[in-house]
Amino acid sequence: MSEITRFYGIVIKLYFKDHNPPHFHAEYSGYKGVFDIYTLEIIDGNLPKTAIELIKKWGSLHKEELSVIWDTQEFKKIEGLE
Repeated sequence: MSEITRFYGIVIKLYFKDHNPPHFHAEYSGYKGVFDIYTLEIIDGNLPKTAIELIKKWGSLHKEELSVIWDTQEFKKIEGLE
């Protein structure tokens, strides 16, 4: 798994050669969650509401980049939220 970004204490990671559906992992203050790349819905885990909102906002800005990383399995850092 590779860390692709970090913002507001949230760490976003992506496992390569992982199972479908295409997804990314988020960690915040001891909480963990898994988000579908296309719908940005949390599909596993539990995170505070504010963290989920920030992650979805970030994901909506970088959905295409996340999809490319998932499809090509090539590591790339992505800008966080500012």
